[in-house]
Amino acid sequence: MKRPPDIISAARGQWKEIHPELDTSSMEVVGRVLRAAAVLRQRLDTTLSDEGLNRAEFDLLSALRRSGEPVTPGRLNSLMVASGAATTKRVQQLAERGLLERVRDQHDRRSARVLITEYGAEVIDRAFARNLDAERELLAGLSSKQRDAVAGGLAELLYSLEGTPPPAPQSPGPDEPPARR
Repeated sequence: MKRPPDIISAARGQWKEIHPELDTSSMEVVGRVLRAAAVLRQRLDTTLSDEGLNRAEFDLLSALRRSGEPVTPGRLNSLMVASGAATTKRVQQLAERGLLERVRDQHDRRSARVLITEYGAEVIDRAFARNLDAERELLAGLSSKQRDAVAGGLAELLYSLEGTPPPAPQSPGPDEPPARR
C-alpha cells in the first residue's frame, strides 16, 4: 500500500507549482530533519515536564552528571553549546531548587565551579531513564535495520555539517541483536 505524501512532499509539490524552476530537493533531507526534530522535541518534552524539567535544564543537568566532577561555567557552556547568560540563569534556577550548587574553585578562589547535588543526580538519572524509554517508544515503528540506517545517515550529515568524524559504531545493547551487514 502506498503511503500518502507527508508534509514535506506536499510542500515541495506546492512550491513546484509556484516556482517550477527551483530545485527543492534539499527539503527532502533538511525539511524532514527539522520536522522530525520538532515532533520528537514536543513529545519528549512531555516526559521531561513530568519530572519538573524543561529541555534546557535536562541538558544542563545531563552535562554535569556526565562530567563526573565540578565544572567551570565556561566548560559547562561548551558541553551544552549554550550562551553564557542563558547558562548563568539556568544554574541559578537549578541551584535554588537544590539540583546543583556552586562551589569555590580550590585553586582559584576568584572562580566557582558547578556541581550536581545528590538530589540533582537522582532527578536527572530518573529523567534520563524515562527519556530513553520515551525515545524507544517513539522509534518503535522502525525496525533495527531502519534505525541503523537513519542513525548512520544522520551521523554522516553531522559530519558533513560540522567536519567532525562520525562516531565509531557501538556494540548492540543486551536486548538488541547484533547488526547485520
